[in-house]
Amino acid sequence: MQQKPILLTILDILSIIAIGIATYFALFLAPTELVMGEVQRVFYFHVGTGWVALLGFIIASIAGILYLITKNMTWDRFGLAAVEVSAMFFLITIVLGSIWARPAWNTWWTWDVRLTTAAITELIFIAYFMLRAGIEDPEKRARFGAIYTILGGLSAPITFMVIRLFRSIHPVVVGNPSAEAQGGFDMTVDMRNTLFIALIAFTILFVDFIWHRVRLGGLQEKVEQLKLKTLGE
Repeated sequence: MQQKPILLTILDILSIIAIGIATYFALFLAPTELVMGEVQRVFYFHVGTGWVALLGFIIASIAGILYLITKNMTWDRFGLAAVEVSAMFFLITIVLGSIWARPAWNTWWTWDVRLTTAAITELIFIAYFMLRAGIEDPEKRARFGAIYTILGGLSAPITFMVIRLFRSIHPVVVGNPSAEAQGGFDMTVDMRNTLFIALIAFTILFVDFIWHRVRLGGLQEKVEQLKLKTLGE
C-alpha cells in the first residue's frame, strides 16, 4: 500500500476548510438578492462547480495530447481522473442550475442554448467511460481515450462561450453589468468577493480529488498488470 503523501493530507484539510469558508460566505455573509431572494445563493456553488468541471475537461484534453506524444500511461491516468472528477462536478452544476432556474424561469429545465450545450457536454464525457469500458487492452484503451478527450474537450469552451455568442435566457453575470437576461442580476462587492472565494475553494477541492484519483488509478493499473501477467502464465 502506498503511503499517503503529507502534502496530500494537508491539501485534504485545506480543501475542507476552504469549502467551509465558501459555504459560510455564500449562506450568511453574502447579501440576499432583492429579486430572487435566498435561492440566488445557489449561484456561488453553481458557478464554482461549473468552473472546475469545464477546466477539468480541458485539462483532460491536454493530458490526451501529452499521452499521444509520450505514450506515458501516467497521462492516461491523469486524463481519466480529470474526466471523472469533472463529470461529477458538472452534473452538480446542472442540478444546481435547475434548482436556481425553478424560481427564476418558473421551470426546472428549458432547452435554452446554454443548458442544451451543457447537457451535451455531460453526455459526451459519460460516453467516454463507456468507450473505455469496452476496450480491454490498456494501451489501445489509453490511445482511443486520449483521442476522444481531445475531441470531446472542444465542447467545454463552446459551452462557456455560447451565451456570449447567442441570445440566451441564461444570465451572463460576470462581465455583464446590465444583467438583461431573465434571471440575471447585478453583483455587489460582497457578492463578487463570495464568488471569488467559492472559485478558489472549489479549485482546491478539484486538485485534491484529482490527486486522490490519480493515486487510485496507479493502484488499479498495478492490479490490471498482475491480472494480465497471471492470465499469460
